[in-house]
Amino acid sequence: ADGYGTVRVAAIGTYGDTRHTLVDRSRYDGPFLPGFVSRDPIVPRRPDQPRRLFQAIDHVVGNVELGHMDEWVDFYRRVMGFTNMAEFIGDDIATDYSALMSKVVASGTRKVKFPLNEPAVSRRKSQIDEYLEFYGGPGAQHVALATGDILATVDAMRAAGVEFLETPDSYYEDPALRARIGTVRAPIEELRERRILVDRDEDGYLLQIFTKPVQDRPTVFFELIERHGSLGFGKGNFKALFEAIEREQERRGNL
Repeated sequence: ADGYGTVRVAAIGTYGDTRHTLVDRSRYDGPFLPGFVSRDPIVPRRPDQPRRLFQAIDHVVGNVELGHMDEWVDFYRRVMGFTNMAEFIGDDIATDYSALMSKVVASGTRKVKFPLNEPAVSRRKSQIDEYLEFYGGPGAQHVALATGDILATVDAMRAAGVEFLETPDSYYEDPALRARIGTVRAPIEELRERRILVDRDEDGYLLQIFTKPVQDRPTVFFELIERHGSLGFGKGNFKALFEAIEREQERRGNL
């Protein structure tokens, strides 16, 4: 509590050292939490960038050890009342070298979504195995940030020095891509210029891109996602994404 009022918090422990903190700000009028003050941004805003780059956290992905994914899916069901809204297994989520399994738990409103990954037996070390090794156990793999203008956001972040995964030209030149996605709000050439991925499902389409790891270890990274009706996670892009991650793994000598 401070002069702005009172905040109540409660934390729930999950996989590894991960905690979910529930925050009640209904009796608080301050800028954030007690003890924090407002300040101007330390990075100047470019004249051509949106005033607000991100609207919300879209989802947070967790990596757990082999054999523990279903255990945590059940935890979210029992403790938090979540449901299993999607799962990805087999060829959907594999490359020539590695594989993983994934299930998505979500709140009743679908506003809170936690995909959970575990490694699968494969020919080489998967991205999940690499994460677990360098992180020292299970934890949050990436945070997906919802944006209303992914093109302008990517431009602003690149100008600030953020590095994104590279998608090969062959992804954009594939005739099956254009046939699958139909018309989207930006020409394929503009998506290609920024290396943005696109996917469509029965509800609509989405645009997405992933940063490289943001620390000195191959652990946490960010996703930018712009949704146009789609409730999915870019299933049609899984193979292209995982191959891009594997290229980075190979450069690090960890594949």
